[in-house]
Amino acid sequence: MRFPPADSFFLRLARRVGPLAAGLALAGCGHALPPLPGFAPATWRADTYGCQGRRLALLPNLLKAREKLYLTRADDINALLGQPDEEELREGTEKVYIYYLVPGPQCEPGHRRSAAPCLRLHFGPLGTVTEILVDPTAKMAQ
Repeated sequence: MRFPPADSFFLRLARRVGPLAAGLALAGCGHALPPLPGFAPATWRADTYGCQGRRLALLPNLLKAREKLYLTRADDINALLGQPDEEELREGTEKVYIYYLVPGPQCEPGHRRSAAPCLRLHFGPLGTVTEILVDPTAKMAQ
């Protein structure tokens, strides 16, 4: 077995931060998102704030692929679903993306916060999806 030279980048990094941290730094966090069968991302993105009422119809196909969404990076979620309608910042680097599913007060000028049914994606400190919540009233709105 051949080992890299002692002056390799990885070995220098490992000496500074430790081998586990160096491995994680080089490996990156999260994963890219594969295509989701039956889900129309362009339609979702075009329905800003859920004001056209199209997101609710797309929700079942998105939730079928729920397991693929876990550990997905925020940039990949933005590419799939577009910028969130609202974003909550939590402790440290944690955040929550909110996507409204149906028309409501958020569709009025100023886009005020609404109690309309929504999809919430929680991101952990590593910037990947850790939790996916759907407002229970979303099922009643269908």
